Amino acid sequence: MASPSSSSSSPSRKALSKIACSRLQKELAEWQVNPPAGFKHRVTDNLQRWVIDVAGAPGTLYTGETYKLQVDFPEHYPMEAPQVIFLHPAPMHPHIYSNGHICLDILYDSWSPAMTVSSICISILSMLSSSPAKQRPADNDRYVRNCRNGRSPKETRWWFHDDTV
Repeated sequence: MASPSSSSSSPSRKALSKIACSRLQKELAEWQVNPPAGFKHRVTDNLQRWVIDVAGAPGTLYTGETYKLQVDFPEHYPMEAPQVIFLHPAPMHPHIYSNGHICLDILYDSWSPAMTVSSICISILSMLSSSPAKQRPADNDRYVRNCRNGRSPKETRWWFHDDTV
């Protein structure tokens, strides 16, 4: 469940720090050698924004389906979590809003600099795979209505109360 904060402006994106660039180049090199199963990074010349194809895991509600994740890295990555959203159309899931925002604690309160893009992807695929039903969060319409004008999911006060899906 989400509660959009009172701020409505999106933070302006600053250039990556040297530490962030180095870390992302290392992660990208590792990804090219050992990508997480079910994910494909769409190569661009923009290190600060990754678009990743996500294939639904076999034997789940999402088998045969493909979605796109957009990962935007902040200036101080990995000390600060990236912004991760699904591009339209977002999968139907109890923790994924129709605007692509994802309610997953590791993207916000439980972020650790030890996490990588690969570990984020694996967590998202696990979340998708454990879902017993394709449905939107109960507060989807209200949340999406309150997120107009490009509000970042990082501006939301998330309430992590359901870890069963």
